[in-house]
Amino acid sequence: MLEYLLKLYKKPRLIIIDLFLVNLAVFSSFILRFDESWLLHFEFNYLVAITIISLFVLYFSSLYNKMWQYASMSELYSIFKATLAINTLFVIYLYFFRVSFPRSIIAINLMTDIFFLGGMRFALRLLKDFLNRNQNNKSKNRVLIIGAGDAAEMIIREMQKHPEIGKRIIGLVDDDPAKQALEIHGYKVLGKTKKIPQLIEEYDVDEVIIAIPSAEGKTIKRFYELSNKKNVKVEIVPGVYEILKGDVSLNQIREVKVEDLLRRDQVDLISSEISAYLEAKTILVSGGGGSIGSEICRQIAKFNPEQIIILDINENTTYFLERDLKENYPNLELISIIGSIRDKNKLEKVFNEYSPDVVFHAAAHKHVPLMETSPEEAVKNNILGTRNLSQTAADFEIDRFVLISTDKAVNPTNVMGASKRAAEMIIQTINKQVKTKFMAVRFGNVLGSQGSVIPLFKKQIAKGGPLTVTHKDITRYFMTIPEASQLVIQAGALGKGGEVFVLDMGEPVKIMELAEDLIALSGLTPYEDIDIDVIGLRPGEKLYEELLCDTEDNIATEHERIFINNLGAVNQQFLAKHLQRLESLAKKGTVNEIILALVDLVDTYQPRRDNVKKVDFKNNKKSS
Repeated sequence: MLEYLLKLYKKPRLIIIDLFLVNLAVFSSFILRFDESWLLHFEFNYLVAITIISLFVLYFSSLYNKMWQYASMSELYSIFKATLAINTLFVIYLYFFRVSFPRSIIAINLMTDIFFLGGMRFALRLLKDFLNRNQNNKSKNRVLIIGAGDAAEMIIREMQKHPEIGKRIIGLVDDDPAKQALEIHGYKVLGKTKKIPQLIEEYDVDEVIIAIPSAEGKTIKRFYELSNKKNVKVEIVPGVYEILKGDVSLNQIREVKVEDLLRRDQVDLISSEISAYLEAKTILVSGGGGSIGSEICRQIAKFNPEQIIILDINENTTYFLERDLKENYPNLELISIIGSIRDKNKLEKVFNEYSPDVVFHAAAHKHVPLMETSPEEAVKNNILGTRNLSQTAADFEIDRFVLISTDKAVNPTNVMGASKRAAEMIIQTINKQVKTKFMAVRFGNVLGSQGSVIPLFKKQIAKGGPLTVTHKDITRYFMTIPEASQLVIQAGALGKGGEVFVLDMGEPVKIMELAEDLIALSGLTPYEDIDIDVIGLRPGEKLYEELLCDTEDNIATEHERIFINNLGAVNQQFLAKHLQRLESLAKKGTVNEIILALVDLVDTYQPRRDNVKKVDFKNNKKSS
């Protein structure tokens, strides 16, 4: 039926129909003004004039370029302009030809024109919505929406436009008392979120959509637990980090992920400060193809840099990042360079050719157990590589240098953490000697990064388990990759030189609970469908991570989520001596000798004794 009506909605036919409606509007105006005596005041030559004027106006109007099954306020505005033009020209005709005409009819006629012309067109929109609603009501998939805000409104509107997806909205829930019993596009707020289990049972709900992009992780977890019933699919609108333009579309709705259960508040950036040091500048990101480095590149791209230089040893990740950036930022000038921070000559060549203004140093070996067995690689990459890159940056007098560090640098018990603390010491020391502002940013684990615990758990679930947790009480700090990257960029704007920033990581998360949540999100029951095994701490692994040493204090900055560690000064000669020793040992030293040298350099480093044999760290000598 709708398709048949649309075929009739062609310009010649519509003009004829509109001319009839304009004439009908004139008749109606006289009847409304004079009731039964309207014929005493009416002359048929009025119709001749209004028809000619209307034909001219309607032919050259934009009314016939609209798809009226999608009519909205913009189309109503077009109708108003057309009817105003018709009535204005009609008044001019009456004035110049001195035609006797009741003045009060003009205003009435304007309204009746809008009513008839608009009514015919909006009737098609109403018919479309009615047919869609009927088709929607016949579908099998019954949907309950959590949240009655902007995101929910967008979802409802999209579902009304696309009945072919086969979803029937039964209503909404929201904890706001002011929204109870109100409606959005005809769908009612059925109660507060505590009624979710009852509504699922009462309406035989097939699907629940959490439509609150700003909700915290603990809130999402509560919604999920209320909605996670047998045969009920729980989905979510992505968080503010994932929605680039603030709009929600149906293809963005996805199943709840464990990252959602840990979601935290949106990062509010001080954009003016960031733009001041990134806009129209050349930015180099070492390790740009990695999890953090690639997201830093994406975030930087939003601030209109002149160039982004991706420096990474991994050609595959660099290639895919390059494609992604070019697709989303077609005007961005992008330079991809395959190379290592260990190669001082390559770094000097890159700096000489491209003259970067800012460096974000994200290149590092980060896997704790692997660095325990290959400490020389941590020394070459994390320590000596940082020295190479920072010295090159200082030689070329760049503006800022931001090192990506880790919470494992605090009271380290592993080689990786000790190597990152040594990298921080390099930054602190070189900052005192040059114009470049050097700084470091510490944070904990990032969700979904390469080699993190969540991808490992997912693979174990896919194989049927068990999930392996190193200790039942082990905890870690987590933040999302976009959140960490945004705060790193903000810290780069705040730094005056020499700071080691620490990010607000929120509350630590128990890995055991994380494993249980991930099993539940996979539609399985922990300890019934899939077991969780405790396998013991890995070499160099801590039970609890820290963000501050006992001797450190937090100093607040103008950003509420970023603090400065009040670290002690590093002696330049002491550092140079130990770096020279480490460089020599990285070429030919044993694991024991390298770890001993790291203990000498990083006084808070306390390696686990079962990892290094026959070394008395207290007296700094080999034991018998």
